[in-house]
Amino acid sequence: MQEPVLLYDGLCGFCNGLVQFALKWDRMGTMQFAPLQGVFAREVLARHPRLVGADSLVMVELPGESGERVRVRSDAAIAVAEYLGGAWGYVAALRVIPRALRDFVYDRFADARYAVFGRLSACPVPTAEQRARFID
Repeated sequence: MQEPVLLYDGLCGFCNGLVQFALKWDRMGTMQFAPLQGVFAREVLARHPRLVGADSLVMVELPGESGERVRVRSDAAIAVAEYLGGAWGYVAALRVIPRALRDFVYDRFADARYAVFGRLSACPVPTAEQRARFID
């Protein structure tokens, strides 16, 4: 199986901070990233009609034996923490909270993210060393 791809809002200050966080803490250095505004994300969302119009984190596990798997909202955030491993893996304990409640909290935070963390006018350009981990 190929490494997972995190779809994120490239115009969201918090989301871009999360990507930088993942780049720093990804011990394997293999997670890839794609902005929701890009071609790769549009293709993924088109394959999963329930996600059309998604304005959320989306963790995409690329085709393996079981096919493509997507996780959204709080499930995607937990998947990122699990993938980073180490102490971040303890975030998976949040799965004991019902998804509806986790997603409710996630959605309230998402509603406020531009006001709190800002909205960018364009997706930031990754550094030369990070570029290989980004998909357009």
